[in-house]
Amino acid sequence: KIMSLYSDVLVLRHQLDGSSRFAAEVSEKPMINAGSGTEEHPTQAILDLYTIWKEKKRIDGLKIGIVGDLKYGRTVYSLLYALGNYKVDVHLISPPALKIRADSTYEINKRLPYKESIDLEENLDEFDVLYVTRIQKERFADVEEYLKVKGSYKIVPDMLKKMKDDAIIMHPLPRLDEISPDLDSAKQAKYFKQAEYGKDTRAALLALILNETGF
Repeated sequence: KIMSLYSDVLVLRHQLDGSSRFAAEVSEKPMINAGSGTEEHPTQAILDLYTIWKEKKRIDGLKIGIVGDLKYGRTVYSLLYALGNYKVDVHLISPPALKIRADSTYEINKRLPYKESIDLEENLDEFDVLYVTRIQKERFADVEEYLKVKGSYKIVPDMLKKMKDDAIIMHPLPRLDEISPDLDSAKQAKYFKQAEYGKDTRAALLALILNETGF
């Protein structure tokens, strides 16, 4: 509450689930959720949708593969919720230990039917968008459990031969070893452009909020 009194907009990123909802209840000023525990990252979802739209010129009708840490990846939950507004075909690819959480599947399925798999290459040739996430060591209480799933998936140059020529590869960053740096110059690699779009969309969000509050 005190921090909101010192500002025109409060931007909060916190490791605890539900932190943004609690802060919004007590804040005197508009609040932007910049990442709430393992649950939400709505501004990332906005820039992800914008990236897809800018690079593919549409969202409806696309086939989207989301791969990596689907259990703890907050960007995934916000993106899936946002994609529920479109007619898309979504495939979720992860190790069994990192499948999307059971407490979230019902709410997401109401908005967006999806398929689950552990095999990245099974439908690789069909994806218009491949959204890759890192496996987050900091989310594991037991390092041994992390080591079991570390490196489960890695996008390498040879995989581009199986992908559509106009497919795009996205990543919310930071990247570890799940995308080879050898792909950085490939035309399908859009994760750096995605980061740039993040600057634009977040600037637009701030402008919208400040305009509405009469700043």
